[in-house]
Order: sequence, then C-alpha cells, then structure tokens
Amino acid sequence: MDVYYSFNYLSAGWMAVQAVPLIASPTMIITLLSPEVRETTPLEAYLSRSLGFSLLAIAALILLLTGSIPLASSLSTQATGVDMDLEDPTAPYAVPTLSLTLAYHGMVAFYCYTQYTLGFSLAFGISSLVSCVLFAIGLWCLLFAASNGKISRKTGADQRTSGFPFKNKQADKGRADKRENNPINKLKL
Repeated sequence: MDVYYSFNYLSAGWMAVQAVPLIASPTMIITLLSPEVRETTPLEAYLSRSLGFSLLAIAALILLLTGSIPLASSLSTQATGVDMDLEDPTAPYAVPTLSLTLAYHGMVAFYCYTQYTLGFSLAFGISSLVSCVLFAIGLWCLLFAASNGKISRKTGADQRTSGFPFKNKQADKGRADKRENNPINKLKL
C-alpha cells in the first residue's frame, strides 16, 4: 500500500510543480513555449493562472479523496493501527480517483510526447517522461494494489497463482504424500 500512497503524493507534487510557474509567472511560460518572444495578453495570463489554480485544486482533491490525508475528526482511528486499504470506508473514492488520475497522466503523457516529437520545447519531453512514469506507477497500483488477493495464512503466498507454464515439483511431492497417507484412498484400493 506504500506504493499507492507514494503515487498519490507524487501525482499531487507533480501537479503542484506544474502549477507554481503557471501562477507565479505566466510570461515565463508563454516565452518558453512560444516560438517568438512577446508580451502575454491579459487573456493568456488569466488562463495560465486559472490552470495553475485548477492543478492545485486537483492535487488537493487527489490527496483528500484517496485517504492519503485522513479526514477523521480524531486521531483515534490512526492510533489503533487500522490498515487503510483501497476498500476502506474512510476512502470510498480511492479506486475511482486512482482511475481518473491514471487517465489524466496517460493523456498528458501522450499530448506532451506528440508535441515533443513535432519539434517543440524540451519541456514537453521532460513532462512526457514524468507523466509516463506516473502512468506506469498508477497502472501498477490499479492492477496489483487494488485488491488484497488470497493470501495464505500458512505460507504468505498468493493462492491464485497457478503452475503454468512451470511446474512446482516440490508441492506436487507434498500432495502425493498426502494422497498416499489418506485413509479414504486406502479403502478404495
């Protein structure tokens, strides 16, 4: 579950890193992304700052809706050591938020990659790389961290695994010994 919370904090952090220059200096962003140097229009400054504030709001929502920042009124739920998993009622929107964040990073990675291959700024390439990494981590969390699996109490291994394409000869030996020593099998002979 640590990977899941790390993904949430990394996603929110990446959105905050993108938001700060948009809010602080829209002129710098326009100059970096525009082929010619010019002064920004009031509309560009407004849209840049609005996007920056929107990214900060989405980052905060990711942290709140996934349970990364607990919304309990007291610290007693955290002090009891209760494990907060994706199915925990304290974070009922964890999986949908993970899915939307995953889709966001995928779309941003695709867009930035297409802009970078068309010959635009290196900033698009860096953004594409970071978004691809976050997309991969989010996909891993969605596929493997969204369920607890069927963990054996004896061995601690996942019971849903099969022997295909490799055989577990040691486990087959143990099963064969149990079959031979079973009194019901002796009665059938």
